Amino acid sequence: MARILFAVLIALVLTGCGSSESGAPVTGVRTSDKDGYHGVLLDEPYAVPGLTLTDTEGKSFDLAAQERRTLVFFGYTNCPDICQVVMSTIASALAKLSPEERRQLQVAFVTTDPARDTHSELRTYLDRFDPAYVGLTGPIVKIDQLAKSMDIFIKKGHKLPGGGYAVDHSTVVVAMHHGAGDLVWTGATSPADMAEDLEQILAAHR
Repeated sequence: MARILFAVLIALVLTGCGSSESGAPVTGVRTSDKDGYHGVLLDEPYAVPGLTLTDTEGKSFDLAAQERRTLVFFGYTNCPDICQVVMSTIASALAKLSPEERRQLQVAFVTTDPARDTHSELRTYLDRFDPAYVGLTGPIVKIDQLAKSMDIFIKKGHKLPGGGYAVDHSTVVVAMHHGAGDLVWTGATSPADMAEDLEQILAAHR
């Protein structure tokens, strides 16, 4: 159990998009390896605060107020690598579910780079995966507050040789329901494993 918990803590703070930084250690996370999930089912779910961000249509959007189970990923459209991989994983996982299961889910991509990710940039980026995916932006202070509630690390990173900059951030996906983030996957999770977990947690909450 101790070894599994240690692996989980390390996975939760890994960052992507060309960074080797790991951010602050995650604390207070308890889990079990006997729950049957490929991801991490948290004994004490993240308490996601009610914070209003803006979706790609300019409408207010509060993650904590959503009725459907929501898969949340923090990333940015200029990310050179991991963001596209994780979003493709989510899309492939959902494609394995039944239409009824997909209707019970939604995907929210929260930008970690609101200075560059305009509403139109977010919409164009997400349309590559699924036009139904929600893109969210807002003041970086709010985004950071929301991220910290789920132990997500965000930090503006190094300058890139071709211009611009990277944004270091955690690469986990958090599944939340009614303001509680209870299931977490690392960026290395396969579509098949994520799909199995989603089928299980949807069945458990019918």
